[in-house]
Amino acid sequence: MSVVLKDFYADWCGPCQMIKTVVEEFEELHPEIEIQRINIDDEEDLAEEYDVSSIPCLVLEKDGEEVTREVGVVTTKKLEKMLGKAK
Repeated sequence: MSVVLKDFYADWCGPCQMIKTVVEEFEELHPEIEIQRINIDDEEDLAEEYDVSSIPCLVLEKDGEEVTREVGVVTTKKLEKMLGKAK
């Protein structure tokens, strides 16, 4: 089973900077999960492919398929709930 959390962000986005520490904390708690930070200014095509219209946007995938997504600032507890949907 492969679980990936894609964190779509931009350097100029205040809420994206706020969520960065939450994602880093989640990464420490779950080293088995691959975290991909995707700057939408550098990866416009990928952001479009994932239909990202607002940031921060977190997309959780299991085995290459989207399981769930959250837009906006989230807590570690919310990330844990997202992860629960992938199990």
